[in-house]
Amino acid sequence: QVQLVESGGGLVQAGGSLRLSCTASGIIYSINAMGWYRQAPGKQRELVARITSGGSTNYADSVKGRFTIYSNHAKNAVYLQMNSLKPEDTAVYYCNAKVVGYDYWGQGTQVTVSS
Repeated sequence: QVQLVESGGGLVQAGGSLRLSCTASGIIYSINAMGWYRQAPGKQRELVARITSGGSTNYADSVKGRFTIYSNHAKNAVYLQMNSLKPEDTAVYYCNAKVVGYDYWGQGTQVTVSS
């Protein structure tokens, strides 16, 4: 079992920044990758960014150059630095941890970007 706790969402004006944090606990040695997904009202959940245990990253095209994912292994944490936020970034953001054959999810944190 892996437990994920997120923090850092909120309300920000367009052009602003937020940093999301996700801390993992439990059987963390089994995690192959961690990432952030988001789901806006009426839309499917989509990958925003992911980082593997080896440090490789990938991003959705819509956030490249604006968002950065990074991890702190000592704290079992992964972060998403979001800059130049746009109203279309408004969504519930979910932390994800991948182990072989299973996905774990955090409870979600709301990010709202006003125009």
